[in-house]
Amino acid sequence: MAHDDSTRRELLEALGALGLIALWSARPREAAAQTPAGGPAKVDTKGLTAKIKYEAPLAGYLSELNGKYKLRVTELVLEPGGYVGEHHHAGPGIRQVTSGYMTYVLPDKTHVYGPGDFFFESGDVTHTAQNKTEAPMVHVLFEILPVGVKGPSIMLPKGR
Repeated sequence: MAHDDSTRRELLEALGALGLIALWSARPREAAAQTPAGGPAKVDTKGLTAKIKYEAPLAGYLSELNGKYKLRVTELVLEPGGYVGEHHHAGPGIRQVTSGYMTYVLPDKTHVYGPGDFFFESGDVTHTAQNKTEAPMVHVLFEILPVGVKGPSIMLPKGR
């Protein structure tokens, strides 16, 4: 039993380290935060900056995913008073707030996330994000995207 707990802890530490290594080792590339992945319509934003920190096609034992999807790590900064209007994402992922506070509005509830908080997004649920504070909010997106997605993963909700 103790061995299983130790193995789980080592695996979680390794996954966390992988994300940090990806952030620190990759050359940052600027992304136009207002340009959606799926077409010419734009999501309404204010005070949003996005930097793609790491991107790589998936490869491994889940062969049905290999070459079709990629892991992307993006750092987002939302300035005081900034917001991201209603949107979806091209794929699912985990988000972690590294500094500041984000008001995250879903159709049925609102959360305020702060430093160290993380959450999962499926990509297909309409939501908005706001920075209602006097300090920038920074969070990191770890996303699984179709390999062909270029630029931001943000898009207007389907049917809009």
